[in-house]
Amino acid sequence: MKITVIGTGYVGLVTGACLSEMGNHVVCLDVDARKIEVLNSGGIPIHEPGLQEIVHRNAAAGRLEFTTDVARAVGHGTLQFIAVGTPPDEDGSADLQYVTAAARNIGRLMTDHKVIVDKSTVPVGTADKVRAAVADELAKRGVNLAFSVASNPEFLKEGAAVEDFMRPDRIIIGTDDERATLLLRALYAPFVRNHDRLLVMDIKSAEFSKYAANAMLATRISFMNELSRLAEAVGADIEQVRVGIGSDPRIGTHFLYAGAGYGGSCFPKDVKALARSAADAGLPSKMMAAVEAVNDEQKLVLVDKIVAQYGDDLRGKTFALWGLAFKPNTDDMREAPSRVVVAELIRRGAVVRAYDPVAAAEAERVLRLDLGDEALAQQLRFVSSAPSALAGADALVIVTEWKEFRTPDFEAMSSTLTDRRIFDGRNLYDPALVRGFGLDYRSIGRA
Repeated sequence: MKITVIGTGYVGLVTGACLSEMGNHVVCLDVDARKIEVLNSGGIPIHEPGLQEIVHRNAAAGRLEFTTDVARAVGHGTLQFIAVGTPPDEDGSADLQYVTAAARNIGRLMTDHKVIVDKSTVPVGTADKVRAAVADELAKRGVNLAFSVASNPEFLKEGAAVEDFMRPDRIIIGTDDERATLLLRALYAPFVRNHDRLLVMDIKSAEFSKYAANAMLATRISFMNELSRLAEAVGADIEQVRVGIGSDPRIGTHFLYAGAGYGGSCFPKDVKALARSAADAGLPSKMMAAVEAVNDEQKLVLVDKIVAQYGDDLRGKTFALWGLAFKPNTDDMREAPSRVVVAELIRRGAVVRAYDPVAAAEAERVLRLDLGDEALAQQLRFVSSAPSALAGADALVIVTEWKEFRTPDFEAMSSTLTDRRIFDGRNLYDPALVRGFGLDYRSIGRA
């Protein structure tokens, strides 16, 4: 098939690359000339395991192309995937300006039948707005061309997006048009050969499913984080509690880990957008407000533990910090808990020696905006390895659970850290094991 993907961000690039891997001819469009230049020169603007190899292989084969030429992109694909950003507006609602702009470009330039597929995470009713935008542009041109609009929300985990796309646990298609349904079924047939995981439903239900899924996962995280505070207060161990409740098949084990809060591009934005949609419908969501409030508080839990130990004035203290990205296997710093932790430590006068296997460059860019050049130069240093972060540090703070942090040299750590103290925001270690090396170990939800 000939496919156009509008937007080469996280969702668009993974979608385009994986569809081309199955033999489709994909043209990816972006208005950001710098990003297209990077892609055409063999670079990848995001970190995602396995993505670079797929992009290079299919670009070399001529199945995957990148362009800033809107007319060429619209003319190419029968299927037009809209995968542009939907950042939160000031009121928390999803900003649809880029979605509607893409739709208008399609209506302005299309010359034959198109199936326009909303791949971006969008609120209920967006397909109607896309349909209206395309129809308006066609009316301005005085032409009568058939087109369809469908919803095909993405369910990709950062750090495992290629695997998720190639071996999906479900593919949701929202459509009210038989031709669009047949085309999308044919497109996704190679991905569900062993077991049909394709679900066809009405458009609004498909749009709603994405928000509902992310809100449910965010709720589980905030629920466990709130329980972790209570467990710590009453002397229980949240890790043992997690195993206990996760063994119930009605609950399951996923997303039951207490930690330093969730971040990234999806959960914070989608919880806000769902809350805004609920308010607009006259049904304010107390649940979504609570999920967001708990998460905001949880991002401060490590700082609270540090202040409880050292006091509010941290001048003269140096902290090693392991992990900057909001989760492992990505360089995404959007809403990352590390941003709150670093800002609060620096505000109190501390020096931070930070290490992340992948996200250091992106973290430096983002934290420069958060903190300003002066603070970055004087109090925040980026180092090239986890052990080098410990040099000259009083204590270690763990924010992201990268695999390389799971089995460190505790003996060397004990001899390097001045205060021989660890503040672990991801509960990576067995407390008894760590304390056996003479380290003071503070984690989440454990007495």
